[in-house]
Amino acid sequence: MKLGLKVDVDTLRGTREGVPGLIELFRKHGVCATFLFSVGPDHTGRAIKRVFRRGFMGKVQRTSVVKHYGVRTLLYGTLLPGPDIGRRAGDVMRAVRDTGHETGIHCYDHVRWQDGVAGADLRWTQQQMTLACERYTDIFKEAPRTHGAAGWQMNAHALRLTQRLGFDYCSDGRGRYPHLPVWRAELIRCPQFPTTLPTLDELIGTDGVSVENVAAHVLTLTRDPAAAGHVFTLHAELEGMRLAPVLEELLSGWKAQGWQIAPVRALYDAVEPLALPRCEVAQGIVPGRSGTLLTQGDEFLAEADLAHAA
Repeated sequence: MKLGLKVDVDTLRGTREGVPGLIELFRKHGVCATFLFSVGPDHTGRAIKRVFRRGFMGKVQRTSVVKHYGVRTLLYGTLLPGPDIGRRAGDVMRAVRDTGHETGIHCYDHVRWQDGVAGADLRWTQQQMTLACERYTDIFKEAPRTHGAAGWQMNAHALRLTQRLGFDYCSDGRGRYPHLPVWRAELIRCPQFPTTLPTLDELIGTDGVSVENVAAHVLTLTRDPAAAGHVFTLHAELEGMRLAPVLEELLSGWKAQGWQIAPVRALYDAVEPLALPRCEVAQGIVPGRSGTLLTQGDEFLAEADLAHAA
């Protein structure tokens, strides 16, 4: 049983402070993960526009955003200029690769992607993904091989670009098992390995789940074997800092349950990518998270089903 660890790194602070802490914690437990980096400007403060989005303020109050991100980060892009993460913390990113972890793209500008991609056209989407690929290549001196969208936000153009930009696989959405995505009857031949488990910030503060018992709650969800494995997404700004003790409890618990903890690429290496099930993808809702995001839908049982859907 494989459990893929996916680390989303959203901010400069998360890169500089959270990532080194995660590297040390993973070294202690003898595991590797997939780190997906925001490589352009940190404009976290501009997320204040989401105040009018349903559920956003509740999430802010539940997850102590100021404590986790820090006041300075929450001013980037508004009262303070947004620092360029790739240029100021590229050495940290390369250290992740040099210690044996997989690296890939989260985005160029996290807030710009998360708030803009849903309604964006091809030109905008291609520009943002190209900027991310070019900056990643500048940092690592090699092209990126995987992508995990900021905020699990995608559109049809972005899905098509996962093929054209040459990614081996992506982890852009939420779902139940690996699949080839089908957007409105259009098959995308870049496999998706979706996040299958809820994130800590989606759970804490809901239905009696607290920082103290959230690890135990997640471990109940992984208690039974899952042939397709699991993907768990964590954040450098959360599990890499204030929630590090929770992550350590999870790592110990998963090992006790018999899970092989590995980068998401290990799940990709264990399958025949183009033989994966074809599943519809669309914008959907995930409990504990505001707005909509890319979600896995029904499986097409045969190619004829695709033709009929078209």
